[in-house]
Amino acid sequence: MKRAQLESNVLVLVTLALTAFGLVMVYSATSARAVDGNGQPMYYLTRQALFAGIGLVALIVAARTPYDFWRRISPSLMLVSLVMLAGVLLIGQSVNGARRWFSLGPFAVQPSEIAKLALAAWVAALLARRRTPRSLTELGKPLGIVAGIACVLVLVEPDLGTAIAIVVMLGAILVVAGLPSGLLARSFAIVIALGVLSIWIEPYRRARLFSFLDPWHDAQGAGFQVVQAMIGLGSGGIFGVGIGHGVVKIFDLPEAHTDMIFATIGEELGLVGTAGVILAYAAFGWAGFRIALACKDPFGKLLATGVTVLVCGQAAINLAAVMAIAPLTGITLPFVSYGGSSLIAALCGVGILLNIGNADAVEGRARVRDRGRGNRRPRAAVARDRRVAARPGSTGDLRRVAGSGRSAARS
Repeated sequence: MKRAQLESNVLVLVTLALTAFGLVMVYSATSARAVDGNGQPMYYLTRQALFAGIGLVALIVAARTPYDFWRRISPSLMLVSLVMLAGVLLIGQSVNGARRWFSLGPFAVQPSEIAKLALAAWVAALLARRRTPRSLTELGKPLGIVAGIACVLVLVEPDLGTAIAIVVMLGAILVVAGLPSGLLARSFAIVIALGVLSIWIEPYRRARLFSFLDPWHDAQGAGFQVVQAMIGLGSGGIFGVGIGHGVVKIFDLPEAHTDMIFATIGEELGLVGTAGVILAYAAFGWAGFRIALACKDPFGKLLATGVTVLVCGQAAINLAAVMAIAPLTGITLPFVSYGGSSLIAALCGVGILLNIGNADAVEGRARVRDRGRGNRRPRAAVARDRRVAARPGSTGDLRRVAGSGRSAARS
């Protein structure tokens, strides 16, 4: 029980810390541009705080909802997600040439964020009730078909980063489900081949790939964002120039409050700040995977794995792109980057993780039975050293033998 409490506490503390830190960095990255744009320096901060409030409510509700609820509604949720992914291509709001959002007055909803959680729950429920696939045919029907449709719809938006995050999440769930290594290798080979094809047929993705290989070759064109991110990270040194004192975010760095917020962190907080962010995601991953390992229910184990990888995998993709370790994909940094749908979905996922961890702890306590009680009610678990006296051959047994001997002598 103490172990489960530790992991839950780590999840809560890391999540709240990253969310609060994100509010500070969003304000730092947007205040100057907001003043120049609409004269309201706190415009983005106010909206992000509202999203954080909604997300925290979603976290609390999800943490108090039995996680088996997601198993029951996963087919319907998956169907709704696919309809939304298709609908956004037809009537979605176009921003910078991409259709990823439904406009709802002053707010926008991104269906792909809902689809990620829906797909994690649906795949976990599917694999929990069926035997592990042993061939490409079994893997493809229906898992591969549904996941493929979702990824294609996301790619058409276009949103390569989210498609990659979905593939990474599915791969982690399949590994935990026990998919044979040979089948896993063949599946990933097919996915990688399709991914390379999707990059090659789109000129802007091809340009991003080449700019990643040599960003300085076209520093004012395709490589501009990568170069400015590297300048921002390098300008911070060890301790940074101070929160609010960065200049790259104001004049040169595109998407400084969303995709590239880590470069803003590097300039203003330096190596210390960036290392702290990376360690926070490492702590989140440790706690999430510990919950998945401890869970006895196959669905809970797979769902906890999927949610943990969604957060940590997306963070790894974003950090790798900003540090020029991988090509740019346009994916946000969970909890930190500006964006309502991403923040709310991530916080809801944390609530699901907390419920899985707490439910497993309660079930573990309930499994400890007191065989000496007639009503067979569960008793509280006790420490290992306190149970020694109840084992055969222990001091407690010797005392009982001695007591029975004295009774026989008196009789």
